[in-house]
Amino acid sequence: MRFAVALLVVCSGVARAQETGCTGAKGKAGSSAPCSEMAKQIAALLDDPQVARAHWGIDVTAIDGTPIYSLNEGQLFQPASNAKMFTTATALALLGANTTFETKIVARGVFNGATKLTGDVVLVGSGDANLSGREIPYVPPSMRPKLAPGQTPPLGPPALRYLDEMADQVAKTGLKVVNGDVVGDDTLFPWEPYPQDWSIDDTVWGYGAPISALSINDNQIKVTVTPGDAPGKPPTVTIDPIAPYYTIDTTALVTGAAKSGSHVDMQRAMGSKVLRIYGSIAVDAQPDEEEVAIIDPAEYAAAALKSMLEARGIVVTGVARARHRISTDSTGFMQASHEPLATMDWSKTYAPQRPAEQGTSVLARHTSPTLIEDVVVTNKVSQNLHAEMFLHNAGAAVLSDGSTVGGARVVRAFLEHAGIDKDDFVFFDGSGLSGHDLVAPRATVRLLQYATTQPWFADWRRSLPIGGEDGSLVERFGKAPLKDHVFAKTGTLGEARALSGYLDCASGKTVIFSIMVGNHTPASSADREAMDKIVAAIAAAN
Repeated sequence: MRFAVALLVVCSGVARAQETGCTGAKGKAGSSAPCSEMAKQIAALLDDPQVARAHWGIDVTAIDGTPIYSLNEGQLFQPASNAKMFTTATALALLGANTTFETKIVARGVFNGATKLTGDVVLVGSGDANLSGREIPYVPPSMRPKLAPGQTPPLGPPALRYLDEMADQVAKTGLKVVNGDVVGDDTLFPWEPYPQDWSIDDTVWGYGAPISALSINDNQIKVTVTPGDAPGKPPTVTIDPIAPYYTIDTTALVTGAAKSGSHVDMQRAMGSKVLRIYGSIAVDAQPDEEEVAIIDPAEYAAAALKSMLEARGIVVTGVARARHRISTDSTGFMQASHEPLATMDWSKTYAPQRPAEQGTSVLARHTSPTLIEDVVVTNKVSQNLHAEMFLHNAGAAVLSDGSTVGGARVVRAFLEHAGIDKDDFVFFDGSGLSGHDLVAPRATVRLLQYATTQPWFADWRRSLPIGGEDGSLVERFGKAPLKDHVFAKTGTLGEARALSGYLDCASGKTVIFSIMVGNHTPASSADREAMDKIVAAIAAAN
């Protein structure tokens, strides 16, 4: 009956087409036969029993914002990683495409000549998300070297390469003895590792890594489990990068019989440095590789740097430790994040400011890639930590407050400035991992339309995944006519999914679209398949 009702509403509105446009199942209808047919196709797709019980929202407009089609466009949905578009647009507009972040190693104490320091060596985090082995700029798969069958991909740069380079700089100063500690300082942001309503299940894994102004290797390590040479033998576990941090418990890990599959799991209690790896892996299975979150990135970075300094002959008498700034703000998140920015100057760009410290001297420096190159990485591969770093850096730059709520306040102010209804969105984080995040499809479409009018649009648009080509759309829209003609951000979180962006249509025109779904059947991809068919229908009809 759902299809029949929708079809009746669509067809009955044709007489009003000139004043309403094709806005579908909410009582408005098509401005042309192709558009009306598109509404019927979408209604039929959403009437499929596999997706009919889910909650759908769709909004489609021309580049200038002229309505084409809508369904529940003003209702709220979990945006999942569509949230990254709002965060990265804010960062690009307010911080600027060419902004960089400088990480320093400083001496905090008193020198006896050049060789002896009484005090601490401090690694000072600047909000750089790319202290890692990640290769930047992002290279799409089609431009990467092709491997012969059976050929192993070449190893990328070492995960801690920039920390190594800074350790070399420290050694070149002539320093030989540190009578003090090695400190990882992430006080540019308050220590708020997890935004509200992040799932506890996610915190073990790299995609749920904690947020820190001193982030290292995406705040994760790679754990590889390789089967032993016979059933019953212990598998081999390797860690990359190697650093003195986690204790690995493999007492319940075993090599299984041939063809028994891989059934490896990993657990870590909150706050614990014991990583328990258990289960079985078949003797003939490929190695199991997992990205595991680092629970305190600043402490981990300090431990890694201490090892590097000692390997270079520098004696450190103290320990590796983190220096955090604990938040004392007890204001409710909704109240604080909705406070307006009355004195905001939208014509300028901002840079995070760290107060200068007395009694320090710089031993080493590292400058990050430009902000736009990190925006490309963040949106292409949907990198959660980097999106969170943009949120915090926006707060640090505009408000001198690198807190989660400070960043959310800046994002909200920017989106209202862009003409998005204040009641059409709420963000508790920058990546979309929070279950509290809510967005209306029309808010996403408005952001996409506003962006087309801005000087940073070309940079931001190239950060979106391209259908059949790269990023999170590399395996979707792989055939003509949609291949290379869908430029959109994906989103997946539990039983929510989203896809929003720009679409080159059959007529040669480009339209803006946002498709969001909530409460779909768990562990099902039927909603994604319906979503892609909706995109095809939009492209064919416009």
